Amino acid sequence: MTDYSTLTDEQLIALLRKGDGGVFNAIFAKYRNFLFSFTYRRLNDKELARDLIHDVFSAIWEKRATINIPGNIESFLVVMIKNKILDHYKHQKVSQRYIDSLNVYIKIEEEAADHRVRHNDLAAMIEQEVAALPPKMRIVFELSRKQYMNRQEISEYLDVPQESVKTSLRRALNILKTKLKVV
Repeated sequence: MTDYSTLTDEQLIALLRKGDGGVFNAIFAKYRNFLFSFTYRRLNDKELARDLIHDVFSAIWEKRATINIPGNIESFLVVMIKNKILDHYKHQKVSQRYIDSLNVYIKIEEEAADHRVRHNDLAAMIEQEVAALPPKMRIVFELSRKQYMNRQEISEYLDVPQESVKTSLRRALNILKTKLKVV
């Protein structure tokens, strides 16, 4: 069993490149508390600090054969964990922008859906009240509002005086305003 504590950083890195799991465990054991303290002070989140430290060490193990650690291991680990923290904050900002954008979209859609429901309800109430008008008054109103005919066209179409058309439209509107409680 090798005593890794007596080896220099260069020797530890050389053994790590060869895939020595023992040296990897020794490096982890030596620096995990320091890295945890460093990371936790910046994040104030224990679980996230642990996750980022594990991400750093996972990356080191995955790239162990080609890893280039200039200087000492501690400095290298600090740089790696700083980069992980920065990545976390960048991701958090992107996530927050996405969430904000999604919330705006949801609010707009809710308002649009609410508007459509109110519009459909009002349209149904109007149709119901128009259907309840006396038959001749209903026909004049529908020709005016649904067929977009003017008074003269309705008068000619129904063969009635224009004043009768005007009176029917005015009465129909008054009835609808009363029934629909429109001021």
